[in-house]
Amino acid sequence: MAVLVTGASGFLGSHVLERLAASGMLALGLGRDEARCAALEAAGHRIIRHDLAQPLDRALDLRLGRVERIIHCAALSAPFGRLADFSTANVTATRNLLDFAKQQRVSRFVHISSPSVCFAFRDQLSLTEDAALPDPVNHYARTKREAERIVLAAPAVHPVVLRPRGIYGTGDRALLPRLIKAAKSRPLPLFRGGRAAIDLTHADDVVDAVMAALAAPSEAEGEVFNISGGEVLPVRRIADEACVRAGLVARWRPMPLLPAMLAASLMEAVALRLPGRPEPPVTRYGLGLFAYAQSLDISKARRVLGWAPKIVFEEGLDRTFFSRARL
Repeated sequence: MAVLVTGASGFLGSHVLERLAASGMLALGLGRDEARCAALEAAGHRIIRHDLAQPLDRALDLRLGRVERIIHCAALSAPFGRLADFSTANVTATRNLLDFAKQQRVSRFVHISSPSVCFAFRDQLSLTEDAALPDPVNHYARTKREAERIVLAAPAVHPVVLRPRGIYGTGDRALLPRLIKAAKSRPLPLFRGGRAAIDLTHADDVVDAVMAALAAPSEAEGEVFNISGGEVLPVRRIADEACVRAGLVARWRPMPLLPAMLAASLMEAVALRLPGRPEPPVTRYGLGLFAYAQSLDISKARRVLGWAPKIVFEEGLDRTFFSRARL
């Protein structure tokens, strides 16, 4: 009986697949990216290429065999885009996977959600899982919230929901690369006197949390768990240290927040009217990350899952950039 990992051709999914294989479990990866799937197959992993926007049909079921547990990492994660695209990738795909999970009578369904569901344009420190959710900040947050709801409404699959914050590490194509790209092209905004702070999470710590969720007792079922590195770091420090390792010196420009938010709103409105709806250079969500202090209370994961982060930010950066230098 196997563990199925969706989003296996993505950043977190590939790390989870590698850990499962290294632990001796029979792991199956499901992904869409042809080149990355081929690379995983070449490395000896069992891969099924399938778009979860489509149901897992009987022919596909036979190739998968008996699936005992599922780790759902697949998602469309971006600060901007069409609601229809996010709904297909994050809601429809989750419904299709849940239908399959029920047919397979899985003993655990680990769903990777996101703290973006509780993001708000204000300081929020030590946020707990039971905090009231604000209005969604973007379509990603909206559809991840809906995906959480339908997973938690399916007790037959024994669900556990994880909300890992700001995942970085080897193979990261979003968080640190976006930050470094922005620092190369322009000064970074310094809002509110540099009070912005956040807790990031190294990919290896997230994988540890996934493994803990797979093995967790029934007490964890139907529950949501915050996952982070446990360090509340100034955003300026994160950017400065990442840029140094990338051979750059980050430039900063003090700016008033309100005019910047108004400009970002205008950019988003214009982008929505352009062919293809391209992501604008700046989004309100992106500015919010540079403006506010955000952190998660991870005591519930410590208590129920027996999980705790191991990798401090300095070590995580060293691992990330050392791996890049070797490639």
